[in-house]
Formats: sequence, structure tokens, C-alpha cells
Amino acid sequence: MTNATSADRPLVIAGKAYNSRLLVGSGKYRDLEQTRAATEASGADIITVAIRRVNIGQHANEPNLLDVVPPSRWTILPNTAGCYNAKDAVYTLQLARELLNGHKLVKLEVLGDEKTLFPNMPETLIAARELVRDGFDVMVYCSDDPIQARMLEDIGCAAIMPLASLIGSGMGILNPWNLSLIIEQTQVPVIVDAGVGTASDAAIAMELGCDGVLMNSAIAGAKDPVRMAGAMRLAVEAGREAYLAGRMPRKFAASPSSPMAGRI
Repeated sequence: MTNATSADRPLVIAGKAYNSRLLVGSGKYRDLEQTRAATEASGADIITVAIRRVNIGQHANEPNLLDVVPPSRWTILPNTAGCYNAKDAVYTLQLARELLNGHKLVKLEVLGDEKTLFPNMPETLIAARELVRDGFDVMVYCSDDPIQARMLEDIGCAAIMPLASLIGSGMGILNPWNLSLIIEQTQVPVIVDAGVGTASDAAIAMELGCDGVLMNSAIAGAKDPVRMAGAMRLAVEAGREAYLAGRMPRKFAASPSSPMAGRI
């Protein structure tokens, strides 16, 4: 869709460029075949994997996700879903590094409770510091608090991933103003994580200036996950194009689409 005068730059995370700005999860699908089909339809380059819930080699006698979404084609992003303290999160990602032959790019999420799955920011900050010191490239799930986001960037995180609304809620972007503040101040990629429910939510995130969107439930929970994955791909692309194009200003009065001068 881009041309020579509006060519976009790629998404760059921890020094590596990616063609797609849509990142997808690997959970909640009917089976591994549907996981593969939806991932392909999404056009995503990065697929995130919950190490505590999905087998990537730690269980030798169980189906292995990497057999259907191999690291030779996709960047595997291990995450710490299900961790409620810094110690467990750090240990989980150290295990992932061993399973993935020294892989450094990870997604950190430390949850506050099982009901809201809201990020526990004090524990997230502790884990982020330790992981960065240990040589990881940390993409971090966080609240939509600009101050906390700045602290995570100062620690050295590779991407800031504020929630749009609660994980799995499908409620969309509930606080675009905070998200805009984070985007304005942040030098590393800002990727919306959690709360996207449909394609318009993804497009809005991109129109605000986010560098990407990560989602799982919005695709896997759709009646037709493969088709929804394709819709999300188009929404992210359209939202990015609209952001680059620059929307018209909002006005409190009507303005005719056709020129008024020279009317018959």
C-alpha cells in the first residue's frame, strides 16, 4: 500500500526488523493445526508462547508447538503467562532460553491476581531489571501508566506493551489518552497488549501511533479464527497507513466536500 513518498520503516525490536506489526499468541485454539492456519493467515512474524502452558520441548512425549510453527519461519516469543512474582517469571524465561538454544527475546508479564490478570508493576519492575542484567531482550506487559512505562524503558526494556483493557476481555482501548502519552514519550516500540476484541480495535491502536499490536483471544476466540486472523492483519495495515497519512482535523462545524466557488 505504501509508495515512494510514504514508505514506512519496518518494526524494529532489539535490533531486528520485522515486516508485520501484528504479533499473535498461540493459546486457546482448537488444536495445533488451527494454530498454524491462523498464524499463517495473520501474516505475523512473531508468535508468543506461554512456557508454563504450551510444550516447546520441555515435555518429550507431548505434541510440540514448534513442529507446526517452527523457529525457522517465525520468531518464537516465550512469555511468562501464569507468573505472579518476579522470581517465577525470571526462572521461566531462563528455562525458555535453554529450550530455545540461547534465545534472548522474551515477553515478561507478572500478573497481580487471577481475576483481573492486571500487571503487578512492582514485581514486573524487579523482574525486568534482573532479566536485562542477565542479557535478555525484554518486551514487557504493563499498565497504561506513563510513569511506569518510562521506568521500564529506563531499565532497558526492548519494547513497552501497555494493556488496552483486561486480558481476554475484548473491550478494546479504554484509555486512549494514557496510551497516547506513552507513545509520545517512548523511544522503543510501543505495542498494545491485551484487550483487543475485533479489527476496529487494532486499527484504532495503530491510528494512535502504536508500533504494533499483540493479540490472542481476539483471534482464537472468534467463530472463525483463521478468517479473523486475516481481518486483523488488514486492520493493522490499514491503521498504520492511516497514521502515516495523517487524519483530517476534527471540527465542530460542517465543511462541504465539494468547492463552493464557481457554483452554477
